[in-house]
Amino acid sequence: MRLKALLGDYPVTRALKEGRVRSDLIALDFADVKVPHTAFKRVVRDLEFDVAEIAIVTFLMAKSFGKPLRLLPAVMFGRFQHPYLVSTRGLAPKDLEGSRVAIRSSSVTTVAWIRGMLADDYGVDLSRVSWVTFEDAHVAEYRDPPGTERAPAGKTPLGMLLEGEVDAAVLADPVPQDARLKSVIPDPAAAAADWHRRKGAIQVNHLICVRNSLDPGVVQEVFDLLSRSKKMADQNSNSPYDTSPFGIEANRRNLEVAIDYVFRQKLIPKRFTVDELFER
Repeated sequence: MRLKALLGDYPVTRALKEGRVRSDLIALDFADVKVPHTAFKRVVRDLEFDVAEIAIVTFLMAKSFGKPLRLLPAVMFGRFQHPYLVSTRGLAPKDLEGSRVAIRSSSVTTVAWIRGMLADDYGVDLSRVSWVTFEDAHVAEYRDPPGTERAPAGKTPLGMLLEGEVDAAVLADPVPQDARLKSVIPDPAAAAADWHRRKGAIQVNHLICVRNSLDPGVVQEVFDLLSRSKKMADQNSNSPYDTSPFGIEANRRNLEVAIDYVFRQKLIPKRFTVDELFER
């Protein structure tokens, strides 16, 4: 069986994409997409892929609108988002109240993690922040909430920040090496370690989803292929903790925190249980 797949290039996927991990049951036809998030609309709007990488916030929103997809407990990458909120004005988190912050979209996973931390850890009233967006959510049914505005065509978050048109911005990885850019969250590395200690979680970004119509045996084979590929990557891993955890229990706490943040930000109408994410 040939399955159409969207999968980025990561240590955990390298062996699979290079053909060093194979199956006698299925073959994955990888879409020619260099940056997976640019195809996430195709995942949830067009249902184009049998197997697809997907951002956790996009998946939660897609599930809330009844898209026929289910999650696999296979994290492609996670990271702590503390360094990606920057300003040129030396702002502290509470200074964002009454300020304008540039974000790619209201539903970007990095933004959802950052908003959750600002509210919980720094007491920021998110309703007092003006959010400047640049594109629609991946899920077509979602509409930006009050308190957001669309940036003029041709603008970028970094450009608006450096021109003084916004007070802060959430930037993509890697943040440019520019002396003018300062982290809004003080000492982001220490803040990330503290968050990890308090929450007992990592901030997962992209996982894998599959069509509900796939046979359970095929779904298990997809997960087994990914697991074998990950094991080959782990042989050379120097990370102090696993940023690509596999398995429901290994991800339960990570997903609980993600669901909580996304629900409280009103990106989804109900607080899913972790187990619901893996059901048809």
